[in-house]
Amino acid sequence: MSDGRSVSSPAAETYDWRRERRTGSLAIGVSAIVAAALWFGVACFGPLIPGMESVGARMIFALKCCCLAALFCLALGVEAVAHERLQSPAFDPLMRQETRRLRVNLRYLQNTLEQFVLFAVGLFGLALYSPGASAMRAVLATAIVWILARFAFWIGYHRSAAMRGIGAPGMAVSLLVLLYVGARIGNDVAGGAGAAAVVALFLLIEALLFWKTRAAA
Repeated sequence: MSDGRSVSSPAAETYDWRRERRTGSLAIGVSAIVAAALWFGVACFGPLIPGMESVGARMIFALKCCCLAALFCLALGVEAVAHERLQSPAFDPLMRQETRRLRVNLRYLQNTLEQFVLFAVGLFGLALYSPGASAMRAVLATAIVWILARFAFWIGYHRSAAMRGIGAPGMAVSLLVLLYVGARIGNDVAGGAGAAAVVALFLLIEALLFWKTRAAA
């Protein structure tokens, strides 16, 4: 009878997750520099998007960006899983015949679905607060960086768990956009104090989550 404790496999016992984390952190740092350069390049020097004065036009453009993101990131992830199931013993999901490649694709798909919600909500919020053709280049830049980051995460994950970190800028840009939108909403409600309160509350909770997970490690 089990005493409730987990049993470690030999592979788990030899797995050096701290070394993997260091490698992943380096990948995140390098990819963050590249992603930031790309975002600012598109936001500052990208093509001007005409007819973006009305809120409706900006919402439609944000929807178009979300459609492209869903096509290239979500739909292709679904296709990758479906193709492998159709051509391998993993055809029956209950048989547990998944290869490592299929497991990575499944994790990519689940992770992308979760992040797509944050990306889409943030993108619509950013479009709301980006009047004019020039300001809307930030929406385009955000969509481009997020899509490319998803591909980087996918390809990197197939190399190793650590290398999935090269896709981290996608999550970072979604959070930064949401934080900006949250600050703008706070400013609409209570001016500068409202904006500061939203940012401070988010950072406080983020710090608490970081501290609690470190304490549990």
